[in-house]
Amino acid sequence: MKLLQSIFKIQLLSLSLLCIQSCSGDESSSVIIDEEEATPITNYDISPILSKFNSIGMSYEINGNTVIFNTNDLPDHKSPYYLDTEWENELFEPYNGTNPQFNLNPNRIEEQNITFTIPLFPKEASNHRATNLGPMGIARNGVVFFNQYAAGNSPLTNEINSFDQYLGHPAGMGNYHYHIEPAYLTEQFGDNAFLGLLADGFPVYGPIENGSEVTNNDLDDYHGHAGVTADFPNGIYHYHITTQDPYINGNGYFGTPGNISQ
Repeated sequence: MKLLQSIFKIQLLSLSLLCIQSCSGDESSSVIIDEEEATPITNYDISPILSKFNSIGMSYEINGNTVIFNTNDLPDHKSPYYLDTEWENELFEPYNGTNPQFNLNPNRIEEQNITFTIPLFPKEASNHRATNLGPMGIARNGVVFFNQYAAGNSPLTNEINSFDQYLGHPAGMGNYHYHIEPAYLTEQFGDNAFLGLLADGFPVYGPIENGSEVTNNDLDDYHGHAGVTADFPNGIYHYHITTQDPYINGNGYFGTPGNISQ
């Protein structure tokens, strides 16, 4: 009887080890199990998506374990906010979006000089930092992402009516930005496409995943989750655009943000 109990315990132990290796995620997951400590390890490398940043007004270079972006923050699409600027003849377009309450704010697009130093191998932070007002990430066309708040950390309820047909607008210093879905990019590349990076190095994707719309209920407190994407077949933590507040990011960065200067 004792011999049978011993054999049964060995079988249970074998099954537990097998589940640790194969049941903790699908075959394409980025989570690896350390056989000695049995703890998950993430090995993320954002190099595969850097070539998608190809806007004329933006450049990047890899420096050790970081990638450094420099952008003039000029949108490569037309906007009513190019009115009365040096680019008016080429890029001005009257508002032709779908918001009947659109109201052109008094700011105009101005060239910027913004530098992001972003981790090339991002990982989850031990202490999750809140995003600040101002740039918190960079879209693949060089335009910056802002968080879900207007000036004074107030909701976007009123400010959203100043978003142009591509759902961006300029701040008081002329820096154009997206708080919500960058419609120009999702129209050009698809609703499920890679759209940019936040300052912690983790990618931002569109509002569709696996053919379905992503909602806040599908995401964690930081407005993201880990999983396979077209650019990362082994999986990566990534943020999603949604139609609900906080739109791009939630209660802080998932990873540790790099430096942003302007």
